Amino acid sequence: MSYKKFDQTDLEAIKNIVKDEERILYAKNINEEYSHDELGGASSYPDVVVKATSAEEISEIMKYAYENNIPVTPRGAGTGLVGSSVAIEHGIMIDSSLMNHILELDEENLTITVEPGVLLMELAAYVEDHDFFYPPDPGEKTASIGGNVITNAGGMKAVRYGLTRDFVRCMEAVLPDGSIMNFSSNVVKNTTGFDVKDLVIGSEGTLCILTEVTLKLLPAPTCSSTLVMPFRSLEECADMVPKVLDLPFVPTAIEFLERELIDIVERSLHKLFPVKHGEAVLIVMYDASSKEELDRAVEAAAEAALENGALDCNIAGTPERAASVWEVRGAILEGMKADSVAQEECDVVVPRSEIAEYVKQAKKIASAHGIRVEPCGHCGDGNIHTEMLRGPEMSDEEWKKATHESLTELYALSKKLGGQLSGEHGIGNGRLDFLEEFAGPRMIELYKSIKRAFDDKLILNPGKMIKIDEN
Repeated sequence: MSYKKFDQTDLEAIKNIVKDEERILYAKNINEEYSHDELGGASSYPDVVVKATSAEEISEIMKYAYENNIPVTPRGAGTGLVGSSVAIEHGIMIDSSLMNHILELDEENLTITVEPGVLLMELAAYVEDHDFFYPPDPGEKTASIGGNVITNAGGMKAVRYGLTRDFVRCMEAVLPDGSIMNFSSNVVKNTTGFDVKDLVIGSEGTLCILTEVTLKLLPAPTCSSTLVMPFRSLEECADMVPKVLDLPFVPTAIEFLERELIDIVERSLHKLFPVKHGEAVLIVMYDASSKEELDRAVEAAAEAALENGALDCNIAGTPERAASVWEVRGAILEGMKADSVAQEECDVVVPRSEIAEYVKQAKKIASAHGIRVEPCGHCGDGNIHTEMLRGPEMSDEEWKKATHESLTELYALSKKLGGQLSGEHGIGNGRLDFLEEFAGPRMIELYKSIKRAFDDKLILNPGKMIKIDEN
């Protein structure tokens, strides 16, 4: 696409809309963090960053961008891993981090309405203080709710509770032409027309800019417990997953970690994992409404683990002990950054029965290209994070070539095993080249039609999720 190059006239127009120059970053005043996301793969600076404070302000900016054919990139906390919030075509970046207010807690209808810049950890703490529970639990707790919704991030508790999509009641958003729209309403059931809300969720900011969202809450669980089951091998660990799921108690989360990855976090970040033996560990969490129910679930899982090859079954029954387990699990990305020169991630999802086979083959693939790989993941739903680490001996060109070749083979492996391209991190610009292989040409044409229906000038977050070449 050919877009208008942002110039001084455009800057003055933005200043006239915002009327607060402290919230406008231009040229050399744009912080380096705005040029990339968490992994830092793709890098490109916007021409201007606007720290928006309202839907009306975003609407006026979008109207101007639409009239003048200027690309716009929405951005939340910038914790994405596939380049979804990187301004590939430069232009205007709209930062929603100042739209961080909790607007309403509706205790009768069990919902909460928030602005998109509210952080996941802030939301979780707020509802917990009111004896409620918001289940979606992506590993990065400093991610914004807007980012979670627009990528449909699931996290660790999706096994029992589902994805972010399952907790979105309704939303307000700004379309590329500046229109402010409301999708769905705060009701439990709704079959009134097409469910555009669910289409927008997971669209990675390519269809609209989220400005307000109402989320479903649950009563807070009365009690919970975490079990850590060490195994001699990853294969034995993965084989335990269907056995846990066959029990009469639904787990909240099922995660696996190999010992090498635990060692990285302990060594690099000085965090301590409470279980020191086993080449792989299965981490299982249960929530319950009573201690009796929880005890039955824990006892059944522990017995099943020991009967199926677990070296031990450690019960982290106190909040403090459970926190030490989940703190290590949540620090994986931070640990990798501290232990390597650069990182790349392959976020596939495969049938649960294929987890062990995928991990085994993934290690062979990465090793053949000279890359150290550390898989982990949400094995309760088959979402495997294949963490690739660059060593200091690799040049930039070697790393780029090795990761591309590895990703190509890893995605082919996922497809062969009946899996998909991404479980929760999305497509962004980093996975564009692989999407058609999974979706097929007819689905790609549908994606393009949807994009054009929302964004006929293709100005909103261009170069992400779907590739449309028009001049």
